[in-house]
Amino acid sequence: MKFYPLKFRPIFKQRIWGGQKLREVFNKDIPPFEKIGESWELADLPDDKSIIANGELAGQTLSQAIQKFPEEITGDKNFKGPFPLLIKFLDAEDILSVQVHPDPETCKRMGKGEPKTECWYIISAEPDAAIYKGLKKSVTKQQFSEAVKNGTVDKMLQKVPVEAGQCHFLPAGTAHSIGAGLLIAEIQTPSDTTYRVFDFNRVDDTGKTRPLHIEQALESINFNMDSDKFPVTTVGRLVDCEYFKIDKGAQGKNCEAFISSGKIKTLIILTGSGTILSADTNPVVPKGMPCGKFRAGDTLLIPAIYEGAIRFADDTQYLTVTI
Repeated sequence: MKFYPLKFRPIFKQRIWGGQKLREVFNKDIPPFEKIGESWELADLPDDKSIIANGELAGQTLSQAIQKFPEEITGDKNFKGPFPLLIKFLDAEDILSVQVHPDPETCKRMGKGEPKTECWYIISAEPDAAIYKGLKKSVTKQQFSEAVKNGTVDKMLQKVPVEAGQCHFLPAGTAHSIGAGLLIAEIQTPSDTTYRVFDFNRVDDTGKTRPLHIEQALESINFNMDSDKFPVTTVGRLVDCEYFKIDKGAQGKNCEAFISSGKIKTLIILTGSGTILSADTNPVVPKGMPCGKFRAGDTLLIPAIYEGAIRFADDTQYLTVTI
């Protein structure tokens, strides 16, 4: 078959802190009047698997396609999966809980969970928006545990003002929270293991509090981590860690960018729109099939075997993720 960039059906997640910004900004077809906090754009977890939305492979999950064509898609004929990325858009209309994700050593020690390292690219931010990123200097496990009992966990964390265009790296073991008024692209390792340690005394529509995982969180937080070692990035190579690399790109209207073969790539389109072309500038797919088009809010998986170009119809910003 002729390989082409893959688009996926988003998986929407209702969250107590979510809103409708994914519809307003990216025209996502989310349920109206519901608090949709997450749109999973690329996922290969046991209970959440992205389904291909375009071309000859439409209707298959990403994992099914890779099983059939491992070398063509990933560049590794022995690739077994799961796909090593989870990509989301987050709409934080309200503040998220204070939480932590375990590192590999903690998962082994506890005998459960999957490690998770992530980063947040700030797409838009309301005035005075902020995140909580890591502990304040010299906070001990005992002090943090007392703060959990007293309901003052947020006082133990570094509150960081944010603005659009920033990228924040959060390695596993970092206590964190996303503040209200933020639209974020989240790139992470494929894990949904989250230990919630403080929820700002919030209740749901039925008056119930959400469950906390205090013991697991205290075990997972790295109290020796220096959060200042993870600076804010805004241009070029945003993240370069053992799990993924992220580069920010920008192109003007009617410009073209070449896509080389040999390495699988994921493009997250932040603004603008365009068309993906084959090397001879013919559409990637037969006439009438729209999988060559993209717009803001799309996530495209570029198979390793694919070679071609992107023609930008508008001024466009995007993230390129490689593994």
